Amino acid sequence: MNGKERFLTALSGGQPDRVPVWELAFNEESIIKIGQLFSDDVPPVKLVHQMTLEEKLTLLDLLYSIARRLELDGLTSIHLYTRETVDEKHVRDAWGRVLYVDREGDGIPVEGPVAGPGDLKRLKIVHPQETEFLMLMLSLEKLGPGVAHVFHMTGPFRESWSMLGGMQKLLYFYIEDPAFVKDLARICTDYILEAIDRAIGLGADAIAVASDLAHNYSTMMSPVHYEEYIYPYHKEITDFVHKRGLKVIKHSDGKLWRIMDRMADAGFDGMHPIQPQCMDMAEAKAKYGKRFCLIGNIDCEQLLPFGTEDEVDEAVKNTIAAAAPGGGYIISSSNTIHPGCRGENYVALVRAARKYGNYPIPGPG
Repeated sequence: MNGKERFLTALSGGQPDRVPVWELAFNEESIIKIGQLFSDDVPPVKLVHQMTLEEKLTLLDLLYSIARRLELDGLTSIHLYTRETVDEKHVRDAWGRVLYVDREGDGIPVEGPVAGPGDLKRLKIVHPQETEFLMLMLSLEKLGPGVAHVFHMTGPFRESWSMLGGMQKLLYFYIEDPAFVKDLARICTDYILEAIDRAIGLGADAIAVASDLAHNYSTMMSPVHYEEYIYPYHKEITDFVHKRGLKVIKHSDGKLWRIMDRMADAGFDGMHPIQPQCMDMAEAKAKYGKRFCLIGNIDCEQLLPFGTEDEVDEAVKNTIAAAAPGGGYIISSSNTIHPGCRGENYVALVRAARKYGNYPIPGPG
């Protein structure tokens, strides 16, 4: 099997020849840390919005070199919103949202173009631009068809609250103005579907929809609110992707047990990352191994930043033993490979996956 075949077999719940290796994302600094283990030709450490076009292309070339060197089975291409610099710490996107750019390069919305229902009529509707798919186009060109090309798109929950400039504002309107929440979700979902359609047309092999719905103790909203304000749009997205013949992965950190059944009903094929601080992989396999491809669970909070390579090896061994029997498992970190992760530990993760992930893998007992 090649990487694409291996990845898509597992995402379909099947058993490939070995456990596929994939990550939702690599941060700029983490790409450089891993790349330095193999090459001296690395760009300076900067966030993407601080880089020249030449530096961005050099960084992507380094990422593709890592993917080839480590024989990754899939690679994620991020949807690249058009952004302009406001100041050293802030950028503004095409919708007019102002985002604070943290150390990981994640844009955290702090100001939105919408304050309430009256603003929707004045909101300028934005459509995806070709430049937003640059990473996907380069990935397809540089890595070819033997790797699964996953297109990463923000989900309707985060898109909605970012329009308001804060999650608490959206949760407030869950109570105060349900019709407004649904109108806002409609606008955001239409944009998401348009972007996904473009990505599939360009050649994406799978879609990842990312927005956190939980923290370490429980979900951010009640199951009732998930049912009313998020589930219909999740179902619409998965139906759209499935009609185009692709699979779709849902990413959310946190303790998701309260809404896992309904996320399965929504039609997501893969669930990422089964965060080890609050969800047990063996329990997830027993309860949902026939409903989702389970993805992730290798701790990037403590283990990958501070653990030893031997500890990473042991964690991979144990996670594969819990999640991989029978297929339907893709190994990755418990979120992304961020700046705190040691490059050596990520390489140790990949090597351990090759050591312990060859099928057949016996089940427990």
